[in-house]
Amino acid sequence: MGIPVRQAVRVGAYLLKQKLARREKFALTLELEPLFACNLACAGCGKIQHPANVLKQRMPVEQALAAVEECGAPVVSIAGGEPLMHPQIEVLVDELVKRKKFVYLCTNALLMPRKIDKFTPSPYFSFAVHIDGLEERHDASVCKEGVFAQAVDNVKDAQRRGFRITTNSTFFTTDTPQSVIEVLDFLNNDLKVDQMMLSPAYAYDKAPDQEHFLGVSETRELFKKVFADGRRKKWRFNHSPLFLDFLEGKVDFSCTAWAIPSYSLYGWQRPCYLMNDGYAQSYRELLEDTDWSAYGRGNDPRCANCMAHCGYEPTSVLATMGSLKESLRAVREG
Repeated sequence: MGIPVRQAVRVGAYLLKQKLARREKFALTLELEPLFACNLACAGCGKIQHPANVLKQRMPVEQALAAVEECGAPVVSIAGGEPLMHPQIEVLVDELVKRKKFVYLCTNALLMPRKIDKFTPSPYFSFAVHIDGLEERHDASVCKEGVFAQAVDNVKDAQRRGFRITTNSTFFTTDTPQSVIEVLDFLNNDLKVDQMMLSPAYAYDKAPDQEHFLGVSETRELFKKVFADGRRKKWRFNHSPLFLDFLEGKVDFSCTAWAIPSYSLYGWQRPCYLMNDGYAQSYRELLEDTDWSAYGRGNDPRCANCMAHCGYEPTSVLATMGSLKESLRAVREG
């Protein structure tokens, strides 16, 4: 299953508007980071490596909304850090839903019991829970025992309350095709989440663990085996079919990081949230003053092993919308 129909229709209309306006670069999804603080210290993430005074900061709701309005993206992914640590996170979500933005609140799910009464179920809102494997594997990934069990319990409670739940799973060189299959089967068939997202682990320079990021050939080999024997068709993914093709090496794309810009306490990050080549003060400045041709595989050595969704999912969406054949395929597989 691909992107939700309501979201696909809205994004399609948005893309048509950009085409009619002859805009070459525009935002599809805003990666919004209203804080860097987190209640976990995962080995593959380095957000809490920021200075203590930065970790204490919380982006004002008005500032976050201004960034959303400025770039115009129809989808907003609220990340961090742990967004549920933000004292006004429910206010931010409510304001975005009122604007009919599709909101994905990325969370490790540990704080959901304390916060969930402040949220209202909506087709425009999803808790996007990070689950990187079954119990032993996930707890090792987040460097704390018991997190998997708590996350699963909290997801089930949210489902009973009527909330839409998606998951985001990052896979490393320590994963095998079988371990990936097992966690996807669990999320899809047992936990019955609405949809799942996949991401090969990418080289984030602040992460404590720098040894287990996947390269391009490793990513393709892993997902080719995971998707074999028709398994891919039985899982509910929040991805375009072309992005899944990309993961297993059936197609290749160029990076379009400008379509999923990252806005944080520092401003608009160049060129994406995985690299830090400075910050722009506006989305227009980010678009116009960044040499996008200098980035991507084959252009910048730091991009050599990247197959991250922030660079390649929007390319696959644009390719889907630009092809009648692929658009029909997306509808059929959705």
